[in-house]
Amino acid sequence: MHESKNLAIQIFEIEQPTPCKCGGDHEICLRCKPCRLNSEDTVIINPQSINIAHVIDHTVLKPETTRNDIKKLCNEADEYHFKSVCVNPFFVKLAKFNTIHTSVCSVVGFPFGANTLETKAFETRKAIEHGATEIDMVINLGLLKAKDYLAVMDEIYELAQICKKSNAILKVIIETCLLDKTEKITACLLAKKAGADFVKTSTGFSKYGATIEDVRIMRQVVGTKLGVKASGGIRTYEDAVNMINAGANRIGTSNGVSIYSEQHNSVK
Repeated sequence: MHESKNLAIQIFEIEQPTPCKCGGDHEICLRCKPCRLNSEDTVIINPQSINIAHVIDHTVLKPETTRNDIKKLCNEADEYHFKSVCVNPFFVKLAKFNTIHTSVCSVVGFPFGANTLETKAFETRKAIEHGATEIDMVINLGLLKAKDYLAVMDEIYELAQICKKSNAILKVIIETCLLDKTEKITACLLAKKAGADFVKTSTGFSKYGATIEDVRIMRQVVGTKLGVKASGGIRTYEDAVNMINAGANRIGTSNGVSIYSEQHNSVK
């Protein structure tokens, strides 16, 4: 897509483009905060050859969630060996206490992304202090819409640095349902440049969640060196496979147990 290349040149004011070192159809080097040249590829090529549980973030983020809901989530995650449990910040410490084998993921700036940078940074530090090893942060969509790209990138960069110091993973939620194609490409370019580990489609609390086309666009833009998380509206094994085939290598869902069961019942 020449659109990605042209946007990259425009956004980052690149006068003498050099070939991209870490993948992506923008084709030119973004001079990413960490260059991922030597990083392993993240793309899962054949979903049928993996245990689907190993790419699922088992999720409970509803406002009415109770402590018992979190304990149940953690028990299921350990039983089925999900990649992580994804919870609101209040429940991170409880989730960490109730998991043995599973990573804990906390959302930050959730679900609107309109918190101050200072608030998001505090949330991130506290979540890591309480046991989170993965952070799913929502970008400031108003800043993106206003084309204040430096502010968007500064926010992602600061949280990425906090995560890096503790070997935590940063996923950047861009809320694709509220963006046009140009904005989706731009958000992915900014996240890659600023040092995020993943881009993520959705909070699951807006108009709709992940789509195959959005995941495909995101993967094309970030290349093979960055993760892509599809989240929102993924309810069946078929949904998950479609997202993986489009380029996702992480699935956020509250239907992890039924998705796991569908895969394993189909091979019996």
